[in-house]
This record gives sequence, C-alpha cells and structure tokens, in this order.
Amino acid sequence: MTESKAMILGCGGLALTDEERALYRAESPWGLILFARNIQEHDQLTDLVADFRDCVGRRDAPVLIDQEGGRVQRIKAPLAPAYPPASVIGSLFEDSNDEGLRAAWLMGRLHACDLSAYGINVDCIPVLDVPAQNGHEVIGNRALAADPSAVAKLGRAMIDGLSAGGVQPVMKHMPGHGRALVDSHHRMPVVDATLEQLEASDFVPFAALSKTPMAMTAHVVFTALDPENPATSSPTVINEIIRGKIGFDGLLMTDDISMKALSGDFAAKTDAIFRAGCDVVLHCNGSMQEMTEVCAHTPELAGAAADRARFVMSLFNDGDAADPSELRAEFDGLIARKMSLV
Repeated sequence: MTESKAMILGCGGLALTDEERALYRAESPWGLILFARNIQEHDQLTDLVADFRDCVGRRDAPVLIDQEGGRVQRIKAPLAPAYPPASVIGSLFEDSNDEGLRAAWLMGRLHACDLSAYGINVDCIPVLDVPAQNGHEVIGNRALAADPSAVAKLGRAMIDGLSAGGVQPVMKHMPGHGRALVDSHHRMPVVDATLEQLEASDFVPFAALSKTPMAMTAHVVFTALDPENPATSSPTVINEIIRGKIGFDGLLMTDDISMKALSGDFAAKTDAIFRAGCDVVLHCNGSMQEMTEVCAHTPELAGAAADRARFVMSLFNDGDAADPSELRAEFDGLIARKMSLV
C-alpha cells in the first residue's frame, strides 16, 4: 500500500497495452477505473481486471466503475441487467418510504452482485447531488430526489446494500453538483448560492453520510466559498467545507481531471489538487500522454491519505450469501408496481 501512488487511472481499450502495463508497473496507481470502452464480454472483463492487479502487484487493488443505472451504467445487458435511473427510486420513496428504501438497498446489493462477478470492488454511487429546478441535466434523473433529507435516507440504503455485497461506495459529487447550470465535462460550472443556501440543501446528504469511506469532488466553483478555484482544487472548500462543515474524513478523490471544466496542463492541475488537500487524483480517459504527466506530479500515498486508503481496503470482502435471483425478483416487482402507476 505504501508503494502506491495517490492516483486512479483509466485504460484505453478492452485489454491493457504493453505501454499501459509498463506504466502501471513503474508508477503503481492505487486503482483503476473502467468505462464502456473497456467492456465487451465476461472473460475479457475479468482478464482486464486481473491484468491490472498483476501489474501493480496487489490482488485487492481497487477497481472502480460508475454503475449507477439509467444513462450512467457502464456494464450493460447481457453482462449486467438494466437498472432504472435513481430518480425512479426517489419517486417510489414519495409513494411509500418503506418501499423506496427497500428498492434503494436492493439496487445497491444487486450492483454488488453484478460487479463482484468481474472482480470490481468499488462502485461510484450514490449520487447525492440535490438537483435545482434550473440545474443542468448532467445530474437530472441521476439524482435520487429533490428533497435533501430523502436523498440522505435513500443514499444510506443504497450504500448499505452495496456494502452488504462486499463492494465499496464513492458518494458524489461533494459538496454538491445539483445547482450547476452547465456540464462540467465541457465547461466550468459556477454556482452563486450563498453559504446558508448550500448548508440548508446541498451539504445535507453529504453531512448525513459523512462516515462513508470514499467521496468524489465536484468540478464546480462556489463563489460564496472560493470564487477563484473549483472545489476539486480549492483548499478552502476541501478543508473548511468538506472536512470541516460536512465532517467528511474518508478518502477524497477528484472527479475526472480530464474533464474540460478544469483548465491548464495536467502537471498544473495535479499539483493544485494535492496542494488543496485532495487525497487521490482520478484520470479517466486513458490517454497515455496525459497519464504520464499526471504520474510525474503525483506523490505516493502517505500520512492521513494512506491511512484512509488502508481503511477502504480493509472493508473489501466477499459479501453476504444472498440469492441474487430472489433479490432481483423483489426489486423488479417494486419497480414494476411503481411504473404501473405512472
């Protein structure tokens, strides 16, 4: 663990190239993140995961994916069942709190069933962003609900279900992406809400779930908090808001730094991220040139960041012995009843 660098990298295709293997062996990223471009069929995916772990010499190295449901589901049928967007779970919760919470738990537990079959041990869920009425659709129906307390309750249930299956969660996008008016994949969102407004809404789910072992930052500028820097590279947001007001002391990773919201070269971006106090940098697009630059400016995991990473890895397990077919039937029944009422 102490030999790992504080970064999570992507890869370009269905199998690692010799150049990627050499980079991973030399630089030892803490983890790997997968996307649809990396997924074709069962044996190919399990081989890719195993190849990465062989490169870094750690059988339990974190392998992450965004498997939310709806439009953000990297592993699709037939390799994993299709899941509804999170908003459907929230809508079910409005009709029946008990059924909504059960559906959220089941969806987390089923994701764990699906992912563990491929050796994937981290799912970047739940989305805890509270959507504003005029917010950009980049969050949209990925949000669990518009009510912060409902988001917190459903997020808790989803985390518990995922963890019961031995897969660990990453809550996102801290301290909140729901007010963004533009897509941070393409431009930098700027949010002008006051601190009081943010504390009353956006921060609420993250504060309620502050004991979650991992979280991801938002590439969003909050003018009331730091008018110059996005949360990802803001010492004020990370130390005073995320670590302070929200009370999160888990492993904090960036959102993807290859997204267009962040300006500058990758050396400058990476340096700013670590100066701000983020634990781990996440680079997703698989560009070898960009990854090489990120690697050159990423330190080894050390101090509090290393302790947080060790704690995450201590949580990996085989999960409970639940029957996925029974869980799936119950989940499908809840969703079918909801959809029949729409």
